[in-house]
Amino acid sequence: MFDMFQLDFMLLAFVISIIIGILLSYLGVHVVGRGIVFVDLALGQISSLGVAFSDYVGYGKTIIPILFALFGALLMSLINIKDKRLKLEAVIGIIYAVSSAVTVMLISKTPHGDSDIQEVLFGNILSIDWTQITIIGSIFGAIALFHLIFYKKFFLLTECFETENSQLGQTVFKKKGEFSFWNFMFYLSIGLAIVFAVRVSGVIPVFAFLIIPAVASIMLFKNNLGLVISSILISIIGAFFGLNVSYHFDFPAGSSLVAVLGGIFFMISLFYIFKSMMKKKN
Repeated sequence: MFDMFQLDFMLLAFVISIIIGILLSYLGVHVVGRGIVFVDLALGQISSLGVAFSDYVGYGKTIIPILFALFGALLMSLINIKDKRLKLEAVIGIIYAVSSAVTVMLISKTPHGDSDIQEVLFGNILSIDWTQITIIGSIFGAIALFHLIFYKKFFLLTECFETENSQLGQTVFKKKGEFSFWNFMFYLSIGLAIVFAVRVSGVIPVFAFLIIPAVASIMLFKNNLGLVISSILISIIGAFFGLNVSYHFDFPAGSSLVAVLGGIFFMISLFYIFKSMMKKKN
């Protein structure tokens, strides 16, 4: 089980999976709590659009995807739907669909279009090196520290969305524009995390790390601390066994990570259903 670590590229893949998984699973608690699960796909796809555009124009391979992700984060934070017939998820879905279409259009003009599309979706985590790990680790560490310092603000913000309690928001964020500021900072942090994570592991694994551990943890715990800790543990377990599946059965690493996380979610769902049935009997 641990023999895969004899290969340097598998060890590096595991290290970067842990770094990405820990932060994304924590952010996922907020994303799921807010009911904006498609925001990851949308921001990830906007970031991928930035990558495709930089490849198309031939420069800005780092700065352009970041600018695209920051623009997407700003756009998400400014969306304010007052018509009750419309839902935020619907608007985010439109942004995702359009971004995906334009990304494919741009990638189709590159010499290796099909392989590039596959890399956008599932990444190439087995080709990571220590330099990339250092850069991503530093950025993710800074984001994690920022959320740790202001964790009360972010959890209260998420609670406002969970309860749809605007009065709570006005009570907690007394200064004019403070609610919007922290909402933007949330989207900014998740946008930065996604733009770097997508370049390594692709859109689909990033979505899996962000959503699956959080949803599974909600089935197990109700308090915030339990949610965060269990989400992180699920992401670590998923990374370990996902890479093991890839190593022992020669499957693509990104797909294996998603499949194993899905398997963990399935088992927890069965436990949750069984637990609910036992409560009804009692």
